[in-house]
Amino acid sequence: MREGRKMTLTMLGTGTSTGVPQVGCSCPVCRSTDPRDNRLRTSALLCVDGKHLLIDCGPDFRQQILRIGSPAIDALLVTHSHYDHVGGIDDLRPYCYRPDGSFFPIYCQSDVARDLRERMPYCFCEKLYPGVPRIRLEEILPYTPFSVEGVEVEALPVMHYRLPIVGFKIGSLGYVTDCKTMPEATLERLRAIDTLVINALHHGPHLSHMNLEEALALISKINPRRAFLIHMSHNMGLHRDLKLPDGVEMAYDGQEIEI
Repeated sequence: MREGRKMTLTMLGTGTSTGVPQVGCSCPVCRSTDPRDNRLRTSALLCVDGKHLLIDCGPDFRQQILRIGSPAIDALLVTHSHYDHVGGIDDLRPYCYRPDGSFFPIYCQSDVARDLRERMPYCFCEKLYPGVPRIRLEEILPYTPFSVEGVEVEALPVMHYRLPIVGFKIGSLGYVTDCKTMPEATLERLRAIDTLVINALHHGPHLSHMNLEEALALISKINPRRAFLIHMSHNMGLHRDLKLPDGVEMAYDGQEIEI
């Protein structure tokens, strides 16, 4: 990516699969009136010189995009096919009818493309009924850069327990969610990056997600200028109470980050 491009990342959601507040819970975090403790499912919108790339599209997408004014979206990048990351794709319908007649592009690995075809067969019929999302699946490969509307993106593999998924490196931004372990090759591509967004579920151990201690250890290895934590559960505690090292922040819904 050429130097000097203006990049802004808007956090559409920073919560784990249950969101915060969690249904049926009355803990202090779920009852908090601090808007930073109200976390929709994890997703983000990256703007690069006027081009808008959506990263994941979970079941809260409609609410998320409406509350920031429904900006244009040029493409979707998908990390993996778990419901909290793809459950809102049908709500992309308004973005799927483009002036030039082209279909809306979704960039994902082959296993995600297969899952989407199985879950949304009505989008891939020979004859599409009126109003159906008009989407085009573009399959991507790990460590192989690709271009989206003139923006260079690289898919970086991480392990979600035993499931190989991807994060993304876009210029000086690294975006990783649902990671439990990170291959050395991915770590090297992120090392000393300017801005790192990375998951940290809560304080205790978890089978398929990093907890706070593990995330901070990985951040220390990567050594970004700054890091933002996402994909957090209510068990992370109140936003105002979390003490973090210099250069590390707990991200919150609606936060805009200049990169």
